[in-house]
Amino acid sequence: MKILLDTNIVLDLLLDRVPFVDAAAELFSRVENGTIMGYLCGTTITTVYYLAAKEVGAARAHEEIKKMLGLFEVAPVNRCVLESAFVTDFRDYEDAVIHEAACHTGVEAIVTRNKKDFIKSRIPVYSSEEMVKLLVSETIR
Repeated sequence: MKILLDTNIVLDLLLDRVPFVDAAAELFSRVENGTIMGYLCGTTITTVYYLAAKEVGAARAHEEIKKMLGLFEVAPVNRCVLESAFVTDFRDYEDAVIHEAACHTGVEAIVTRNKKDFIKSRIPVYSSEEMVKLLVSETIR
């Protein structure tokens, strides 16, 4: 399964945000072991670096970004994605960009903590906890 993690899921793990960190860690683990193919939007990488550097310092943020780039595929943000985002019914342009990058990459799901921001999504949207439950149920079958 190909999934795109929203920026907030990455930050949940990196910044150890309780109670969300466990589900985020499980998703990262499944990407690492190859159970799922993980994608991050190109804008997520820069946003995570900026926010993480403020919280944990530039050196650690740099290390974490390097790890993420080795682990995840990147859903590119190009002119087509940016223009497509303008014509969606999303209220927030940043969420629209993430959605359009996901669509153009062909992922099967978006994982976010803010599902309400993706109500207009053409791709199924799950919380990290819902995605973990779905993956566990698929493993049991």
